[in-house]
Parts: sequence; C-alpha cells; structure tokens
Amino acid sequence: MEPRISIVTIAVDDLDRMAAFYVAMGLKRHEGITDGVAFFQMGGVILGLFGRPAAEADSGLKFGDGIPRVYLAYNTRTREEVGKVLAAAQAAGGRIVKAAQKAFWGGWYGYFADPEGNLWEVAHNPDFPIAEDGTISLPPEA
Repeated sequence: MEPRISIVTIAVDDLDRMAAFYVAMGLKRHEGITDGVAFFQMGGVILGLFGRPAAEADSGLKFGDGIPRVYLAYNTRTREEVGKVLAAAQAAGGRIVKAAQKAFWGGWYGYFADPEGNLWEVAHNPDFPIAEDGTISLPPEA
C-alpha cells in the first residue's frame, strides 16, 4: 500500500443539499459523474458525497452506533492490488468488511475496517487516474 489517501467520502442524508453546501463553499462539483454521488477535486485528493442508504448498501454496514459516516478510500493502480491491500489489512489486524468484487460502477473494490473500526474502501477505478506521485484525479468532464 502506497502512503496516500485517494478519496474522503461522507455518507450524507440529503445529497442535493450537501452538494449545494460544498458548491456554496467555493468547490466545483464534477459534472460528469452525478448519479447518486457528488465528487469534488480537492488538490490531489477527491471529496465524495454518497447518499447514506446507497453507502450502507455498498459497504454492507449501517452507519451510526460507532460506525462513522466519514470513510477513506485507497485507490489502487491495478485490479489485482485490491485483494493484496485487503489481505495486508487483515494480516495487520484489520477486518475484511466486504471481499474484493466487481463494483456496480464497473471497477473492482472491497472494504476493510482497521482495528478500531474505521472504514476504508479499497478500489480500482481505471477512470480515476493516479499520477506517479500518488495524486488522484477525476476524469475529464464530457
């Protein structure tokens, strides 16, 4: 696992309201990917807003009761690396929450929780390029 965070995701109750808030704060919403999610490029990291019910279905966890609604994502350079990072997390004392599998958006992903229950998504999305220095970018808008 390279030392970087790709995406900080917030599971939100009202996606439109929260996206409007961040736009009003001066962030530019990526207009090419808007179905059930809002993405904002923030330097070399992406802020993602994901509707809470969809985030719960995607992760297999119900947020609240000790499971925070803010979680981190580590994007990999290859599909195979997803399984390797999940295995490393488990070997280090973490827990696999969702095994590596095909994502509804076409990539490959899984989830792990660290020893204190903090949630990480590990994903390979070939549409989100990762530079040599580890910074990630949203794809060009159509």
